[in-house]
Amino acid sequence: MTAVNNSLISKNVTVNGRRTSLRLENASWLALGDICKFEDVSLHVLCSMIEQQRQGSSRTSAVRAFIVSYFRKAAIDAGAFSNESRQSLLSEIKINHG
Repeated sequence: MTAVNNSLISKNVTVNGRRTSLRLENASWLALGDICKFEDVSLHVLCSMIEQQRQGSSRTSAVRAFIVSYFRKAAIDAGAFSNESRQSLLSEIKINHG
């Protein structure tokens, strides 16, 4: 079972050449790290790319939305939502509340 910790963690990042901090859950930081590794970009470059597309939401909210969109597209592209490969993941994910 995969445990998800909801505690917020602050980290410094450089967005478009300016240092700032983001407060995200550990699961979000892990997801960003996975995306950076797969896409072969630094966290700073990825956050700058997200910032360039941000419209009206907070930076943190934009990062969270990006993570969901990225993995949703990956799942769709991999056929995870097709009837042939349907397998529930709900029993494998446990959310820890603080």
